[in-house]
Amino acid sequence: MSQQPRREDLEQSLATKNDKIELSGPVVRQAVVERKGEITIGEALEATALTSGNKAVDYSDAAAIQAAEVRATGRTNIVPGGVAAAAQSAATRNARLTQYEEKTKLSEILADATSKLPSDKPVTRRDAEGVIGAELRNDPNITTHPGGVAASLVAAARINQSKQNENNPQSTGKN
Repeated sequence: MSQQPRREDLEQSLATKNDKIELSGPVVRQAVVERKGEITIGEALEATALTSGNKAVDYSDAAAIQAAEVRATGRTNIVPGGVAAAAQSAATRNARLTQYEEKTKLSEILADATSKLPSDKPVTRRDAEGVIGAELRNDPNITTHPGGVAASLVAAARINQSKQNENNPQSTGKN
């Protein structure tokens, strides 16, 4: 049985990922530079691939990824061929398979999530809360997966909030 990632490890992974942003691509990449080092939803999804990449995609993961994509893009529906659509297809396929080795893993879906999103934005507390709700509603045990999609967005939101508080000491801490 694999060891569950600790919150500190997840936050360190996100902080390290944030320090190594590549400046390639269109306008979305320019927004990354202007956001003052905040972690985006796409980056948080990529962190999930690092922390829980060997986990088979299930319906709660697909719902959380869909909620994250909707928040990142500002659209009310999922992007055809996007991260959420791939996660939903993987969850449906995985539900039919009996061999764990044959199942699609989170790392396969979330690798390069930032480049697969048509737009992205820094993670806020509200984004994290929405993703937690989606993951909880679609889990048969009404739990979130440690190191999973919701946990990654929560860690990113905490890091972003602490950076905002450092830059603006009068901040109330609410998003």
